[in-house]
Formats: sequence, C-alpha cells, structure tokens
Amino acid sequence: MYYLCAKTKAFFPMKRIGILSDTHSFWDEKYAEYFGECDEIWHAGDFGSLQVADRLSALRPLRGVCGNCDGQDLRLRFPEVLRFRCEEVEVLMKHIGGYPGHYDFSIRRQIYSRPPQLFISGHSHILRVMNDRNLHLLHINPGAAGMQGFHTVRTLVRLTIDGAGMRDLEVIELAGKSAGSLTR
Repeated sequence: MYYLCAKTKAFFPMKRIGILSDTHSFWDEKYAEYFGECDEIWHAGDFGSLQVADRLSALRPLRGVCGNCDGQDLRLRFPEVLRFRCEEVEVLMKHIGGYPGHYDFSIRRQIYSRPPQLFISGHSHILRVMNDRNLHLLHINPGAAGMQGFHTVRTLVRLTIDGAGMRDLEVIELAGKSAGSLTR
C-alpha cells in the first residue's frame, strides 16, 4: 500500500511494524507468526543472545538497541540509543527510557531537546502505551516477550506507520511462561 505525501508529492509505502522487548534469550515461534507479515521488527533491548537477534532478523529487517542485560556481542551489534525515521515519523528507542512524566535521566535531555513522534523503551517488563501530551509523542513499552522477570503475561505490539501517522496499534498477549525455547 502506498500513500501520497502532501508536502513532497512523492509516493511512499506505509509500514507495518512489530515491536518487542526483553526476550532474555527466549524464542517463541509466535514471534514469527505475529511478525511474519510485518515490514520491520524493532527490539527495545535485552535480547539476551545473538541467536534471538539472528532469528528475528531472518524474519524481517531488524532494528534494535542493546539492553542492560545484553553482553558485549550484542552491544557491538546494537547501539544503546537509536534515532531514525520510519516514513515521516521520527523514532527514538532506548532500553531504559522511562515513560511520560518519568523519563530516565539518561535519555531525558534528548527527548526534551528534540522530541520524537514515537519513543520506544523496554526494561520494566510493563506494557505501556501512552501519549505525552506536552511533547506530542507516543510512548510504547511493549512489555516483555521472554520468560525471565516478574511479568505474568508476555506481550508484543504491532502498529502501522502511514506517512506521518500511526494507526492500527495492537497489543498481542502470548501464552504465559511455558511455551517456547531458550537459545544461547
């Protein structure tokens, strides 16, 4: 599907994005099922292993940031902070980022000095989708997709970026902490 940019008069495809975080070396075939039709996958840190990153990137183009539990191999492959454009939306991603009104000190200056339209973080294992009305941005923490941690429900997020807009956001709840496999 394509859209016409009113500003540049150019046609751009819209993108379906799969977002996850905190896999902690855990692989679930549901990732492939739910992200198989996405155009890109974004991982907000704590991959846990290169094998998880490799399996995700084999599905679709992968963007990600390293998390506090990721080793040197993942830190060499993924930055701590990632800022990029997807269609006409500026995206900022960092594993430990906080949420509107409580941004982590390590990213606060970047958010306030040049707010993105979409800020993605992980770390807390708590699913949050919040608007920051002061900065006019959408914050997404996809929760945790892996088994490690206190969460009881594993979650993924999908959304469509269509030009400068975001729509069709879906929260996907995966089975509890029983199915899947640990990869190292």
